[in-house]
Amino acid sequence: MSSFKDLKQNRMNNLEALTKKVEKLSEKPSYGDDRIWKCERDTTGNGYAVIRFLPASSNEDVPWVRLWTHGFKGPGGWYIENSLTTPRENSPSGTDDPVSKANTALWNSGIESDKNIARERKRKLSYYSNILVLEDSANSENEGKVFLFRYGKKIFEKIESVMNPEFKDETPTNPFDYWEGANFKLKIRQVEGYANYDKSEFASPSKLYEGDDTKLEELWKTQYSLQDIIAADKFKSYQELEARFNTVIAYDEHSDAAKDFRGTIEESTDDSIATGDKSSESENTLEYFKKLADQ
Repeated sequence: MSSFKDLKQNRMNNLEALTKKVEKLSEKPSYGDDRIWKCERDTTGNGYAVIRFLPASSNEDVPWVRLWTHGFKGPGGWYIENSLTTPRENSPSGTDDPVSKANTALWNSGIESDKNIARERKRKLSYYSNILVLEDSANSENEGKVFLFRYGKKIFEKIESVMNPEFKDETPTNPFDYWEGANFKLKIRQVEGYANYDKSEFASPSKLYEGDDTKLEELWKTQYSLQDIIAADKFKSYQELEARFNTVIAYDEHSDAAKDFRGTIEESTDDSIATGDKSSESENTLEYFKKLADQ
């Protein structure tokens, strides 16, 4: 306020502004990435959507990237970090990672309890691609929009199977192609407490937007950079990760607390929107703690 007179005259506006700030404080925070689409599931754990995998974005050669992560809890808290073993442009084979290094030592000890700890801390693989959401009955506002899609080994195997079919009477299909690709029917079932993707399948090849190049070029220009996901600034240094890791394991690799630890929220290489680990609870927890672990 520039003067006491302004304070008096603008007090109603001040009330409105303060009210909005209070309302904003009451809003439930979001720890997710708005660019990433997830298929919402019903109360039974089932979900259905139709998506189209999109080709490589401008200045990129491949329509997917792979990201290795570690996610587990120890006596000193949560460790949820991108792994330096992720292949990147400046290091195609990745680099040393403190957790992977520790896991190797534990595994090579030959002691079963050490191997169990290594299993609980193993790295997890996710794939990322651009997609166009064609049908999403749970969130129809997503239809017709481009998102990033995070998925795991099961879905990638389905992509591989249409690109390189097993039998002679099957025609190879590039599912990322605008003109000769195919829609993907994502079918999620809850099986024994896990998200299952076995019934997901590609439809017959078809032209997206009926092959209208003008619309396709506009769509292409809205796609996200996949290389940004594995850019250098998305990874902490070895020293930073090592310091965090030591805090999480409470410095003592063979302490009773470390040996007794069995909890983990890691996503497996199965499938990401769920990756085959305990379904939605694991995913939501991972998104939440990913923020808390960034320290």
